[in-house]
Amino acid sequence: VTSDDMSDSGNFDGVLQLLTTASDRSLPETAMMMVPEAWQDNDSLTPTKKAFYEYNSALMEPWDGPALIAFTDAHKFCGATLDRNGLRPARYYVTRDDRVLVSSEVGV
Repeated sequence: VTSDDMSDSGNFDGVLQLLTTASDRSLPETAMMMVPEAWQDNDSLTPTKKAFYEYNSALMEPWDGPALIAFTDAHKFCGATLDRNGLRPARYYVTRDDRVLVSSEVGV
């Protein structure tokens, strides 16, 4: 699933695919599991969401990888999230014909 010869993005993709195909987790759930938001001292999160992050923190370490992570299953889900550190900005646009453009660079 992972290899030292692959990029961090490639390794992330392999783990994401494994976790979604080898379990009953949804794609968004797996992405949230791999790249959780800062949840420990976040009072704005619901108790259910906090419990989700706490439970999954015992299963795997957070992925501190690519600056912007975009994902889709080509049928139902399309999503994107920033890296856990949030050091790079991201911009998104929804076009008139309902396309979504996302970039981790500001100059888009």
